[in-house]
Amino acid sequence: MMGKEVIINKIKTVAVNIRKIREFRNYTQEYLAIKLDISQNAYSKIELGYTKITLERLYQIAQILDVDLIELIKADGNNVEKFINMPSAVSA
Repeated sequence: MMGKEVIINKIKTVAVNIRKIREFRNYTQEYLAIKLDISQNAYSKIELGYTKITLERLYQIAQILDVDLIELIKADGNNVEKFINMPSAVSA
């Protein structure tokens, strides 16, 4: 069973992954907020790990960032580049 601390750390890592991929794509927080139909402030809270997001919201973010949802969750914050440098499956 995962301890609460482990879960909190995983959530923060996913938030870091989202931010790193967004920056890699040269997207602003405002851009993602518009795409998600939320305020920039609300989006910022997602990246900071302050907001608990639904699986649906996480899937939407993965789609906008053009990354696989599983990779977004699996990456440890340091190895994000491994899958964001790959050619996009969407644009192929």
